[in-house]
Amino acid sequence: MEQKFDSFVLLAEMRTGSNFLEANLNTLPNTACYGEAFNPHFIGKLNQDTAFGVTLAQREADPILLLRQMRAQGPALTGFRYFHDHDPRVLPLVLADARCAKIILTRNPVESYVSWKIAQATGQWKLTKAKRLKTAKAQFDGPEFTTHLAQLQEFQLALMHGLQTSGQTAFYIDYEDINDTDVLNGLARFLGVQGTLSAPDDTLKKQNPEDISEKVENFEDMAAALSQLDRFNLSRTPNFEPRRAPAIPSFLAAGAALYMPVRGGPEDAVTQWLAGLGPVMDNFNQKSMRQWLRKNTNHRSFTVLRHPVARAHAGFCSHILTGALPHIREGLIKTYKVGLPKIGEGMSVADHRQAFLDFLRFLKLNVAGQSGLRIDPHFASQTAVLQGFAQFQGPDLVLREESLPMGLGFVAAEIGAACPAIPALPDPSRDLLAQIYDPEIEAATRDAYSRDYMGYGFSDWRAD
Repeated sequence: MEQKFDSFVLLAEMRTGSNFLEANLNTLPNTACYGEAFNPHFIGKLNQDTAFGVTLAQREADPILLLRQMRAQGPALTGFRYFHDHDPRVLPLVLADARCAKIILTRNPVESYVSWKIAQATGQWKLTKAKRLKTAKAQFDGPEFTTHLAQLQEFQLALMHGLQTSGQTAFYIDYEDINDTDVLNGLARFLGVQGTLSAPDDTLKKQNPEDISEKVENFEDMAAALSQLDRFNLSRTPNFEPRRAPAIPSFLAAGAALYMPVRGGPEDAVTQWLAGLGPVMDNFNQKSMRQWLRKNTNHRSFTVLRHPVARAHAGFCSHILTGALPHIREGLIKTYKVGLPKIGEGMSVADHRQAFLDFLRFLKLNVAGQSGLRIDPHFASQTAVLQGFAQFQGPDLVLREESLPMGLGFVAAEIGAACPAIPALPDPSRDLLAQIYDPEIEAATRDAYSRDYMGYGFSDWRAD
């Protein structure tokens, strides 16, 4: 039977027991782990700058070369240790490779941090003979630990996302389990190795086995600092809104200005202003967009945010009441019982207010991915739209509708152009909104677009 894996990567961090786990992997038949092969400063181990005929400079120029040589010259199953600060070009390659087994080693981040601080103080990163143990106490640094924790969490999230999107799984092992023979043999079975361990490798000795309170100089300060951390991430705002594409075909360019529209914003006014800079180019794709960016080296890109209440109401008037989005309109009527008039028919101000309020309550579900109807770009959160832009290139400037003359004047100055006049276009939806707006409308909009309010600091809507 064909072996499932022909290589592996041990995804870990400093002071998580990766040296010990590597030593045990190297005792398995036809298996070899070649250390920190993609550490920026050496290949495999400290002071080594050549491996498998590949120099540090050659690896820097082409990391795939070292991967290829390692797998060609090593035994049947070869691998290496990879930390979050190793060559970032390598991680996507191994995550996408289903023939490369993923071993994820973790440790309590406080313990790994304290161990790291002690190793820094003593200069002793591995211990093979107990009598050579060097001791010191760690000095806990709150901001430094917070950064350490954020890096660990970001790395783990990246690993999880890479495995999820490629439909793979990993062998997770904790620092506390690396001395468990049964767990190590379970890892061997996961890798498809024909062989078992009778006992863990005893070459390396555990450093600093004392209770953590005995290893930290300012333990009380550490306890106080840790109590302030949100261990269970209770402050996180859940977000189930689907990711959006960059929407490059919607981009408009004139002169050296690139407009990245947020649907539902003041698009017509900005587009007419843009035309004052010169002929407007549209219908971009990624290739033509990159060509434009290269040609216009002094370019400035911008987008314009609109207050969520005004944006939702404008979209409601232009796309729901008019029937421009027939499938969504039909779903609103049949499933969500929104009282919409027949297309072309009017409705009283009171009925309009109630229909808009019901629509806002639908948007709360829709934007959160809790409805069966698609999220139209006119009603997606502005946060998600800008995050979509960033998949290609985020805008230089994020302007606000209420201060548009100042913002567009700045864009024109940045590209060295005279600022065209901003057309005063009538907006009947705004006049109608002023008639129906009240605290209930504001509260319903905040429920639907809480990320926009929080992220962009919107206050309550004002008609003026």
